Amino acid sequence: MSAVPVTVNTEWLSDCSGCHIAIVDLHEKILAVLDSVTIQRCPVLTDIKDYPHATVGLVSGAIRNEHDRHAAMEMRKSCDLVIAWGSCAVFGGPAGAGNVHTREEIADAVYLNNKTTVSAQPPSCEVSPLESTVSPLDKAIDVDLYLPGCPPHPAFVFDALLALVEGRTPKATQESVCGHCTRQMRKTDVDAIRSNSDGIANADQCFLSQGYLCMGSATIDRCLSPCPQNGIPCTGCAGATMQVLTEPNRDIRTEIAERMSKLTKIPRDAIVKEIERTSKSHYSYTMATQMIGEKPTFLIRRWIAEADQDYQGAKYDTQ
Repeated sequence: MSAVPVTVNTEWLSDCSGCHIAIVDLHEKILAVLDSVTIQRCPVLTDIKDYPHATVGLVSGAIRNEHDRHAAMEMRKSCDLVIAWGSCAVFGGPAGAGNVHTREEIADAVYLNNKTTVSAQPPSCEVSPLESTVSPLDKAIDVDLYLPGCPPHPAFVFDALLALVEGRTPKATQESVCGHCTRQMRKTDVDAIRSNSDGIANADQCFLSQGYLCMGSATIDRCLSPCPQNGIPCTGCAGATMQVLTEPNRDIRTEIAERMSKLTKIPRDAIVKEIERTSKSHYSYTMATQMIGEKPTFLIRRWIAEADQDYQGAKYDTQ
């Protein structure tokens, strides 16, 4: 351990606070970290408004408004090293879905024509203005280390902090979520895509083999696979694997469709079409990063328009 405690600042931009709670989830391991780490600024623990100088800055959340950009820049100025902490900071996270709509459409849906809004009033001038797009942290400042996850599993948080203290590279690998999943891939005669409402999946068999859309094979492991291990298909919250991110013609929907079509009798094109129909969900964590959002294969506005047309057609047929 370091003889001189490493100072840490944290900041919370546009996200849900889950990454900050992940520190508490270290439980007794946090004592090992605190022996060498001094947490100076942490929005959920301290009432410090300024940005004291720190060795390490942990920044969670996406750049969504002017306040986010200002806070990110202040963290960069005050911290020797900055970690993009969690999928929102690394990829833009669920807030990235806002890129599919204009600011005016979002304000109208949230404040004016919302079924739960009692007094429909637009945002006041006291609300920090939205930027034109949602973007990951590295679109605003330089980032030294990326730690995706929603939130990252405490084991990865613990190792990342200790790695900085000990001056080594974190142990995180490029394995997919499937790397820690004990479900077995088997060829089956399943010929239709299933949803969770269609019944309980076999606990020992890969979700893809059973016709359930699971994103584990196209998602980097920063969670240790708790969802598939407990009966829930992976939703891709840690972000896409490096193969998908770095190769222009590889895509989430086609990667999953290739594997699923080989494990079942479901046509590849049908799987691709279903993922496109629900693209806001399947791309929700990564669409704001240019490594996904600017791919020539990423046509989410067209997919949404086609899904709306199909919905309206089906609605008309039932009337």
